[in-house]
Amino acid sequence: MQKRNFILGGAVRIGNALLDLTATVMMLILLFYGAYCLWDNYNINRAAFAADGLMRYKPAVQEDGSAPTMEELRTLNDDVCAWITVDNTNIDYPVVQGTDNMQYVNTSVLGEFSLSGAIFLDSRCAADGSGDYLLLYGHHMDSGAMFGDIVKFLEQEYFDEHPSGTLTLCDGTVYGITFFACCAVDAADPVLYRPDSGAGLERLMARIAQTAVCQREITGTPERVIGLSTCLEAETNGRAVLFGCLEPLTGSDT
Repeated sequence: MQKRNFILGGAVRIGNALLDLTATVMMLILLFYGAYCLWDNYNINRAAFAADGLMRYKPAVQEDGSAPTMEELRTLNDDVCAWITVDNTNIDYPVVQGTDNMQYVNTSVLGEFSLSGAIFLDSRCAADGSGDYLLLYGHHMDSGAMFGDIVKFLEQEYFDEHPSGTLTLCDGTVYGITFFACCAVDAADPVLYRPDSGAGLERLMARIAQTAVCQREITGTPERVIGLSTCLEAETNGRAVLFGCLEPLTGSDT
């Protein structure tokens, strides 16, 4: 009987030791995985900001409203078609246009794989920035990179404090942007997400007024409109779109 109890006691001790070892290994795996996730998120967010090398290509707007071209950046990627800046936010990026609207979802401005993608112009818009409605897309990054700041415009105070931006085209033409509405819509909206529909600005403006969460008064119907679109985290197909009037600055070509 004593021998049997000794054997059983030994088996229990071995079992407990194995359980302790397994628990320790699992804790180490979870610890390393957590550290990797933090490192990976840091790199994704860091890569999402334009500061790491791209800002030196940003055209500097001159006093007369003109700007140098972005030919140096276009030598790295000839899909570059503009530069978008929203004043006093993290939005300050080159804009590319792919052959379709999936090309730059997970591809950087330099053509490399990147989960943060790039800011890109809808493939149905004219690459030279002509047309009365330009639609840009960017990922919603929690760090505020890419178009992460767009969702903040759904808050009235933030919307009121950030009314302006700039769009610079590759030929040096510079447009001032006056933001007049921020909407919460579905990704399949048949008016806001169809820049090629030929619906006209009056129908576009009517739809913006219907879906606007925040807006400010503007005089008449603008000649040209730009939309900046990103995802809403709480909804699978939810989108936030910031709309502005495009007006050529003094000295720009029209």
